Amino acid sequence: MTAQDFYDVIILGAGPAGLQAALHAARRKVSVLVIGKTAKSSAFRAHIENFCCLEGQSGAEMLEMAREKAETSGAEFLEEDVMMLDSDNEKYIVEMESGRELNSYALILAMGVSRNSLGLPGEKGLAGKGVSYCIDCDGPLFRDEPVAIVGGGSAAVSGALTMMFYSGEIHLICKQLEVGESLARNLKDSDIAVYEGRKVVQIKGEDSVTGVKLDDGTELAVNALFVELGAKGAVELAENLGISLDETMQYIAVNKKQETNLQGIYAAGDICGPPWQVAKSVGEGCVAGLEAAAYVSHRKSTTA
Repeated sequence: MTAQDFYDVIILGAGPAGLQAALHAARRKVSVLVIGKTAKSSAFRAHIENFCCLEGQSGAEMLEMAREKAETSGAEFLEEDVMMLDSDNEKYIVEMESGRELNSYALILAMGVSRNSLGLPGEKGLAGKGVSYCIDCDGPLFRDEPVAIVGGGSAAVSGALTMMFYSGEIHLICKQLEVGESLARNLKDSDIAVYEGRKVVQIKGEDSVTGVKLDDGTELAVNALFVELGAKGAVELAENLGISLDETMQYIAVNKKQETNLQGIYAAGDICGPPWQVAKSVGEGCVAGLEAAAYVSHRKSTTA
């Protein structure tokens, strides 16, 4: 492990919560890396009217200003998707889309929530009956059955590659592939059928999924449709570490210090639940950044 692969605090997410956390943590003189793209934040395309510190500013302008402040304070940025979170006895491990492995004493999860429904008729009724939003969770249920996957990001492509362990017929449908060289190469070398530039317009089946129809008229006979839009979600990544969810099983459970049930791991913003407001995300990001920096500083002082 080189010095470039280790940071005191790694923050997943470059929205309001992640950027505010980065600003506060970096000012406490710990090394900080923010992983994410501001353009992927739900706030990026918003028009901010109800935040007391801004006057009718676009979300893109707000996030750019926040990133500049975080960078000035010393935070570094990496625009790449995270594939897995793990740990050993001394540190947390962040496995990247490129294959790079990063390490840290503390993690702040601020990736927001997935809003990945296709919004198609019958989709909700077939959820759990062939429609799924988590390949890692439900993929093994469709062993030796034909499946379709919607999405062109790292979650969809890595999920399609994972499904090769279970199924011999996999269809990947996306508007555009948006993955790094490593995943793109693995996809090209696989037997996965890719329908780039297409979208699903109909899900077939009454009691279970029997097929999908694409916008060019192509019909695919499949028993499962996995919707995996964007990067891996916070809940998927957290699951591998054993991070506790709240009573709804949709959001990460935290206390007033934004601490999760695991020492050194914090969460902030939309992944902690509603309301979906910039003000809430900024406040939680502030607390998470300060607490993570304090945790790292204390750990360093007691192990020096």
